[in-house]
Amino acid sequence: MKTKNALLLLVLVANLSFSQTFIQQYQNIVNQASQTNITNYLTEFEAFGVKRRGTPALENTYNWLRNKYLSYGYAAGQLQEDTFTNSGFTCKNLILTKVGTVYPNTYVIVCGHYDSVSGTGTNDNGSGIATILEVARLLQNVPTEYSIKFINFSGEEDGLLGSQHYVNTIVNGTTPKMNIKLVFNIDEVGGIAGMTNNSITCERDTGNPSSNNAESNTMTNELINCVELYSPLNGVLSYAYASDYMPFEENNEIITGFFETNESTHPHSPTDLLVNMDPVYNFNVAKAATGAVLHFAIASTTLGTNTFDNDLQMSFFPNPTKEILNINFGKLTNQKSTIKIVDINGKVVFTSTFENPNIIERVNLPNLSKGMYLVNVTSENAEINKKIIID
Repeated sequence: MKTKNALLLLVLVANLSFSQTFIQQYQNIVNQASQTNITNYLTEFEAFGVKRRGTPALENTYNWLRNKYLSYGYAAGQLQEDTFTNSGFTCKNLILTKVGTVYPNTYVIVCGHYDSVSGTGTNDNGSGIATILEVARLLQNVPTEYSIKFINFSGEEDGLLGSQHYVNTIVNGTTPKMNIKLVFNIDEVGGIAGMTNNSITCERDTGNPSSNNAESNTMTNELINCVELYSPLNGVLSYAYASDYMPFEENNEIITGFFETNESTHPHSPTDLLVNMDPVYNFNVAKAATGAVLHFAIASTTLGTNTFDNDLQMSFFPNPTKEILNINFGKLTNQKSTIKIVDINGKVVFTSTFENPNIIERVNLPNLSKGMYLVNVTSENAEINKKIIID
């Protein structure tokens, strides 16, 4: 949680140079957001108590988040635990990866912290967590061109420790370095009970290094337009600081974020409770965030593509291909699976078995003639057949 300078002039933006086209399919998905879900998320989050490092409340909230994602239909193999030490205690970041169909190795990160101090943190940051959960639920079965990582950070209230650890060990520890399209941070978006909460502050990079500031400004203006296209809220342009996007900003990534425009005085106190918030506002923020993630990750506007399976969340890329086929195992991650490639005459020209497949596995194809082939994937409980083209 951070406190905005009250003297900062917040500017409502209506800049046609950043306009996007309204997409009805995106609105149809946004319209599936549930006020009941948002209120229930906030109520359940609050009931866990003060989520301080080393407390059962923090661990219980982590397990609650895992179970929420699994209940939406994500596979256990799509969830990653990133642990770090905070004042002698082990803390955990939770990462959910949804693989894209066109740019699977480029990520839109949607993040927010779940730890709290001095109170239950229902606004700071149960409101952000509720928003992220609802976006993840709505997008579970929606193909997107870019991969999405939904990340719940711990250690934010102790100095952005969880997000800094993630940047140091995972973003920069990946070879080659993780390719991030955008980091979208959501922190304290619960509003104030009894007030007219009709605007959401959209945050852009104005700090150093400054090389991505222009791109962050562009993305944030696109965020504002998404807010106004897909929700009843107005977007307000401001600056970013003191939340989990900052380690990414310092790592020269492109960032943006949400923060409530009417700033509550309750965070970091025992009165940071649902009774002092506006859950309808939080619901509208979830709508805005859903529209924005659909836009940034470029969601499919059709029922799917020939190489993506909505039920199992599997995809194959590139397609057409030549020598290499990448398989996103989706819900079959960590399930023993056999891959067969069959030519147009019904002959099996390639077979391989994965005992415990990762989210993405790379297959080196044999020297196959150009043409269309069928990829058959079978596991204990599922089977899928998709066409690929060898170019």
